[in-house]
Amino acid sequence: MKFILLMVGKTIEKHYITGIQDYVERIKHYIPFDVEVIPELKNTKHLSEEQQKEKEADLILKVLQPGDVPILLDEHGKEFRSIEFASWISQKMQSVNKRLVFIIGGPYGFSSRIYDIAQGKISLSKMTFSHQLIRLIFVEQLYRAMTILKGEPYHHE
Repeated sequence: MKFILLMVGKTIEKHYITGIQDYVERIKHYIPFDVEVIPELKNTKHLSEEQQKEKEADLILKVLQPGDVPILLDEHGKEFRSIEFASWISQKMQSVNKRLVFIIGGPYGFSSRIYDIAQGKISLSKMTFSHQLIRLIFVEQLYRAMTILKGEPYHHE
């Protein structure tokens, strides 16, 4: 099984890039993990929000492989405490055969086609974060989940 973080648009702020890279390397000590980036759409001024979401959906669907389990990082998703997220991850590690793909959409979210194929939705907070920051928060929480599952001292109750 492999974990993938699929993101629309590259991370542009250096401090986020550094933090994300640090956690990605830490995560790789526990599980196979990769970050894949779908290029941001260009020339979108003439496109509606819905058209942009549909074009991003085309790109997301091209990346997904048969057998993938897509999980959307979405404001309307299930919220977890860190220990609950670790337990959820543990269950997925035992039930998913191919790739567990966490998807961060573009600035307007996901098209209905992406919601239709999703096998879960996770919200990292009731607060709104930038798409740049949510990447760092997610990889930190995935790392935290791994340390919880291994009984390591990173997480404190």
